[in-house]
Amino acid sequence: MSQSDPSSTHNTFNISGSSITNLTSSGSIHYNEAIPKAQNQNAQVINQQTISESNSSRISAVKTILFLAANPKETSQHRLQEEVREIDAGLQRSKLRDRFLLEQRWAVRSRDVQRAMLDFSPQIVHFSGHGGGEEGLVLEDETGNIKFVNGDALAGLFELFSEQVECVILNACYSKIQAKAISCHVPYVIGMNKAIGDKAAIEFAVGFYDALGAGKPVEFAYKFGCSTIRMAGIAEHLTPILEKKSS
Repeated sequence: MSQSDPSSTHNTFNISGSSITNLTSSGSIHYNEAIPKAQNQNAQVINQQTISESNSSRISAVKTILFLAANPKETSQHRLQEEVREIDAGLQRSKLRDRFLLEQRWAVRSRDVQRAMLDFSPQIVHFSGHGGGEEGLVLEDETGNIKFVNGDALAGLFELFSEQVECVILNACYSKIQAKAISCHVPYVIGMNKAIGDKAAIEFAVGFYDALGAGKPVEFAYKFGCSTIRMAGIAEHLTPILEKKSS
């Protein structure tokens, strides 16, 4: 019987996922790295997906506040800039400041309101300016003069955004009527049941957003805003009213 020459034999082994020792001193052992590489790639994909989902959750947790202001030429001038400055300062100092984004639109016309709703997709809408009772909120026309927008028109607009808007604040005199109309489509709407002075309007806004920034719900924030008016020694704490969407 002839003997085979071990040196003339060349065996190739593919071992997936583990190594093996060549005890016969013949043949070549190759470690197949395809599976570990694929596992690493899968792990990286999963990690990226987790990070992406985490970022999406964080972004979705941020609430956008849309501040709308109108003070037409024919109306008395309110301290609207002071109001938004105090709101912004309160949110910036709050412990939940990263959860709120404040966007502003000034001298708004009805078209500006519609576009801002589309552009920012807000969860909270804050209007500051004048109200005309039955006639509606006072916006501006193309020349900066008075343009009334009534409750039915506002309700129709907010009906289109009812799935995203959580709260509307109408910081304007005699805006209870519009608040009632909007509340058919929005969970919480705050309006004024009579005229409200600049100081009281600012105090309410400061208290309301301080409470939201502290993580309190809307109903608490509303009561806190009313309390802030009273704590300032102003006898208008019963002027803001809260309308809730009927179940």
